[in-house]
Amino acid sequence: MGSRQIEFIIAEDPPKRLDKAVSRDVPVEAALSRTRLARLIEAGSLTMDGAVVRDAKARVVEGALISITVEEAEDSHIGPEDIALDVIFEDDDLIVINKPAGMVVHPAPGTPSGTLVNALLHHCGENLSGVGGVKRPGIVHRIDKETSGLLVVAKSDVAHQGLARQFEKHTVERYYRAICYGVPDANDPRLRGVKGTSFEPGNILKLTTQLARHKFDRQRQAVLFQGGRHAVTRARIVAPFGLPPVAALIECWLETGRTHQIRVHMAHAGHGLVGDPTYGGKRKLATKSLAPAAIAAVQSFPRQALHAAVLGFVHPVSGAEMRFEAPLPQDMSDLIEALRLPPVAG
Repeated sequence: MGSRQIEFIIAEDPPKRLDKAVSRDVPVEAALSRTRLARLIEAGSLTMDGAVVRDAKARVVEGALISITVEEAEDSHIGPEDIALDVIFEDDDLIVINKPAGMVVHPAPGTPSGTLVNALLHHCGENLSGVGGVKRPGIVHRIDKETSGLLVVAKSDVAHQGLARQFEKHTVERYYRAICYGVPDANDPRLRGVKGTSFEPGNILKLTTQLARHKFDRQRQAVLFQGGRHAVTRARIVAPFGLPPVAALIECWLETGRTHQIRVHMAHAGHGLVGDPTYGGKRKLATKSLAPAAIAAVQSFPRQALHAAVLGFVHPVSGAEMRFEAPLPQDMSDLIEALRLPPVAG
């Protein structure tokens, strides 16, 4: 395996600790994150004025010559696969994908191939500079297999760390479009009685609970009010469907990002997503409220009607504000068109 040598001089007024000074002054084009630099120091890959230094807390002075030996990134154990991708944006550091429903993001025991990671390894090829010393795409967030929409993936170590920090601080803008049973309206007295629900100005439903893995079904998440992880979802009505309304297109946005968060929160509020096999269930719809074609479309919809429509973040390398939108996929558009059909007069 080959290696590259990175050399630079510690600039004036450096931090006292070696790791912090090196992180500040290492050339941007080296594409080394703080985490990777810390590992390189620990491994003895850094010299200061010719001497190997393994102590991240070592004192450093202005003018010190730093040399770092970086081994070329190893190939991933995951195989590349020639799978078509809908690429919304790409540069040397990251790629934004509009993921189709039915695609798993990362290989797992039940899905060893055909995933987004397999596709990205083929698409990016040698343009992956390496994440954690391995040529692999840096997955910083996921959406469920049967959820469509936008994902950002890191292609470099620096981008991976920078994006991960933004997701950790909940500063990433994420808006979803979903079709739910019922209409989550502030005028519904039932909703006022559901623990964890409240309304904000503009008829915005706010759901605040804890979420944790279900005690008996490990594939599900459960709403808790003690223990678990804090989760906040907001939702607003975009368009009601039916006369009287029995379903709605809603826009949801996340303050936190937990597994199945929108799906489990909306089900908790009594407004499960159409087609959701885990939380939404099959519901009878009033035949007088919707056209027969609409009822048939709802009952046959094969997945949760959920789409990651908007993704916004700060580019982790350039600092530019990035914002992307993906239109609704055809299956959700067709479902909405059916729901808008006038009911049969009786």
